[in-house]
Amino acid sequence: MMNAEVALRREDAISRGVGMMTQIYADRALNAEVWDIEGNRYIDFAAGIAVVNTGHCHPRVMAAVTEQLGRFTHTCHQVMPYENYIRLAERLNDKVPGDFKKKTIFVTTGAEACENAVKIARIATGRNAVIAFGGGFHGRTFMGMSLTGKVEPYKKGFGAMMPDVFHVPFPMEPHGISTKDAMAGIEKLFKSDLDPARVAAIIFEPVQGEGGFYPAPADLIKAIRALCDTHGIVMIADEVQTGFARTGHLFAMEAYGVAADLTTMAKGLAGGLPLAAVTGRAELMDAANPGGLGGTYAGNPLGIAAANAVLDVIEDEDLCARANELGSRLKQRLESIRATAPEIIDIRGPGFMVAVEFANPGTHAPDAGFTARVRAEAQKRGLILLTCGVYGNVVRFLAPITIPDAHFAEGLDILEASVIAARNG
Repeated sequence: MMNAEVALRREDAISRGVGMMTQIYADRALNAEVWDIEGNRYIDFAAGIAVVNTGHCHPRVMAAVTEQLGRFTHTCHQVMPYENYIRLAERLNDKVPGDFKKKTIFVTTGAEACENAVKIARIATGRNAVIAFGGGFHGRTFMGMSLTGKVEPYKKGFGAMMPDVFHVPFPMEPHGISTKDAMAGIEKLFKSDLDPARVAAIIFEPVQGEGGFYPAPADLIKAIRALCDTHGIVMIADEVQTGFARTGHLFAMEAYGVAADLTTMAKGLAGGLPLAAVTGRAELMDAANPGGLGGTYAGNPLGIAAANAVLDVIEDEDLCARANELGSRLKQRLESIRATAPEIIDIRGPGFMVAVEFANPGTHAPDAGFTARVRAEAQKRGLILLTCGVYGNVVRFLAPITIPDAHFAEGLDILEASVIAARNG
């Protein structure tokens, strides 16, 4: 088979609404390498969008899934529960930041986790309104895309969004938006549109993902915590993309010295299998009546087994320290590239959740075209990159944290060559 042949079949069979970043059809993968159906080999700096933080087909994750596969694949936890589901919940209750008693629910996707966090906040507070941030991404379900702070492509054409969702600016230093601006946006809401006594929750990403890998400043997180405490609002940290060692901590919120009331997670939780969770204050998590939370596939046994193995791998291989080491090396190389590439206006991100932002050197306007050329040049040379950002001018780096040094160095060489090629034309 050839990629082009399968691409034609895909066009005929799959909805146009499912976007495509490449026309590379994967055949097999191992750690940070992927081979397509034509036998071409790629270094993966995407990791399925921060999903396989522990690498493709980590042997311990594969062994855990294989062992579970031999026992059973599904009973529905609400019908016949299983012990490893409870064990994983106990581990997350212990590891999610916050010095208070916690409980957990499992679902299947990050969007579901965010939906359920809002459900929990609403039933626990008896309030409806939710505040989110411009540039944030919380999923494609109706509440998820209502929370998402980006119209195209996520909201365009889908009609009215869910009511009582309000957006305020998120700090983006390269674009002159500060914590002061963000908090002023909330105060303006409270003065003109929204009684704070109606607000159930404020949801945010500690580092915005789709929005451009902008880290939330520490003073913003502390101000949100204080605001929530003052008005009885539930603070929700969306750690779907930041979780599981990506930022140099198991959870990004560990770096801020304050804890969210509810934490959503997915992506890196189960090493490639679909699993998501909400972990939070026990009294909030217990507010819903039995049957109000859950789902037929929620906490699938294979995903649960994989997630327990992922937590073991992160701990035993010290992947938080590895993320900080790789991120430091990546930033150093990007700074070296910046010396000859004035299009680079910012290099940012904690741990191994790093991004580079491009702008026109003359006008300083965001340069999505240059960014796209860098991505395309890298792909031609065998490196998979992802772009993001409200202006489409950011490359985000999400290689597996387990990437071997030789493959990481090879990827950085390709990246530098791709920036040079993009500059030449």
